[in-house]
Amino acid sequence: MILLTVMGGALAGCASPEATRAGTAVLPTAPEKSAAASPSPPRPPESGPPVLAPGPGGLTPVFERRAAGRDGAAASDKVVALTFDADMTADQGRRAAGGEHFDNPGLIASLRRLKVPSTVFMTGRWAQEYPDQARSIGTDPLFEIANHSFSHHAFSSPCYGLPAVAAKDMRADVERAFTAIRRTGARHVVPYFRFPGGCYDDASLKALAPTGVTAVQWDVVSGDAFATDADAVAEQVLEGVRPGSLVVMHCTRSAAPVTDDALRRIVPGLRERGYRFVKVSELMRG
Repeated sequence: MILLTVMGGALAGCASPEATRAGTAVLPTAPEKSAAASPSPPRPPESGPPVLAPGPGGLTPVFERRAAGRDGAAASDKVVALTFDADMTADQGRRAAGGEHFDNPGLIASLRRLKVPSTVFMTGRWAQEYPDQARSIGTDPLFEIANHSFSHHAFSSPCYGLPAVAAKDMRADVERAFTAIRRTGARHVVPYFRFPGGCYDDASLKALAPTGVTAVQWDVVSGDAFATDADAVAEQVLEGVRPGSLVVMHCTRSAAPVTDDALRRIVPGLRERGYRFVKVSELMRG
């Protein structure tokens, strides 16, 4: 049985994965049903992607890395999950029409060429803008698509200047994103959610509880957002990864132009150190 870290407090943001209070939740052999559960999205069957049991007070559970098992086995298992946020806000359509690239097909091609299983946290707006790419990613068994909200608005404020989603609208925003992603034809869609900017509080965890998602954060910040030095990004990841780590990166040329270059150093560097790449669902399963 694997113990997983669950947090129910406020998160400072992308630069810090620390919360104001923490506890642990046990990953059950089969997902538990909540009285507040909603049919959209349903909790997956035992054979599907794992989800965590609700946190204290029924709050949405939060996963940030694989914690060591009681026998210490997980601590020595050199696995790491690379995750990529496909960000796009509802008001960026004009910029995309003007030639700004919020996608990064070169990065996806590199992941395929290097055979790196990955989880893409996609906004619904990104899926609408790039439906062919969303479908291609979501039908490739190398990848799984998770939810990154519809419009990449903040679920807790302040959050890097992002406009805020009202608490009463948070559940609908998440469900709208799942709908947009699935309408592209993507099949490998998992019941995981990443808060825009990594910002959340108890109110947002409560608002999302009926959706049955597990919130997924990270323990390694790549620093690729708006970076111009691929070597610096690669070095930050290589220095930060530990067995069971979860790395946050981005899949947007506009906001993270050197991620593909950094990846081509990160992957061989971690493999040389004996690491194996897994999707979040496998990291969570233990």
